[in-house]
Amino acid sequence: MDQQSQEISEKQKAAWNKFSPGWRKWDLELHNHMQPATDGIISLLQPTGSQIILDIAAGTGEPGFSIAAMLTDGKVVLTDLADEMLDIARKNALEKGIANVDFLACNVCELPFADNSFDGVSCRMGFMFFPDMLLAAKEIMRVLKPGGRIATSVWNTADKNFWVTAIRETINRNMQLPLPPPEAPGIFRCCKSGLMTNIFNQAGFKNVSEKEVICNLKCETAETYWEMMTEIAAPVVAALSKADDVMKNKIKREVYELINEKYPDGDVIMQGSALVIYGEK
Repeated sequence: MDQQSQEISEKQKAAWNKFSPGWRKWDLELHNHMQPATDGIISLLQPTGSQIILDIAAGTGEPGFSIAAMLTDGKVVLTDLADEMLDIARKNALEKGIANVDFLACNVCELPFADNSFDGVSCRMGFMFFPDMLLAAKEIMRVLKPGGRIATSVWNTADKNFWVTAIRETINRNMQLPLPPPEAPGIFRCCKSGLMTNIFNQAGFKNVSEKEVICNLKCETAETYWEMMTEIAAPVVAALSKADDVMKNKIKREVYELINEKYPDGDVIMQGSALVIYGEK
């Protein structure tokens, strides 16, 4: 991994550690939000028996925990760049009584595992943040056993993810902040159909496929949405930190108005869409 990628990884690690309390607080809501992506990954991996599965970018524990529950004699190794996210996963595993899981903080571009170690690899909403996505895919290929499966999910296009754009576009409209280049790590970096399948093909995977799943976010109220997004989303917090109190209040008011206009009955279920990508070694 080159120096630039290493620097990006270090910044990401610090950010995920910083926002880990928010992910702990909103764990149930985020779990439900991404459940369709979890289900899509699991249906493709088909974990069973004594398989050993690697879960990359495991965060607070899913889909690793759901996979572990399907293994009679196998186990799941949950990895993440951020130690404090894995600490939450460890606590969740204890609370849920899940024993057939291991935890290891590591970088996907430098996986500390031998060749041909795993029967399957899951990675929910991680690829778009990896500094070098092709290198990550090649590392996953390396640690998979022959015939092993990889299933991952990434967020679809912005127009299909109102749960992101409601706050992001309101901030951008008010503050005119410079946008990062489209190839930079970020939530919509992998949204173009065919991008991830192309990366998988370049890495040498076979039988590559892509499908869309709907991942709506149930918030109930605009207030809940605002609180959640300002506690889990590093780019949102970073942007708002550059605004004075008057501007912050203006943005907050406009986000509330946007959501309440779209959901006048008060049942805030915000549109979300993801792509699930699959390949075999």
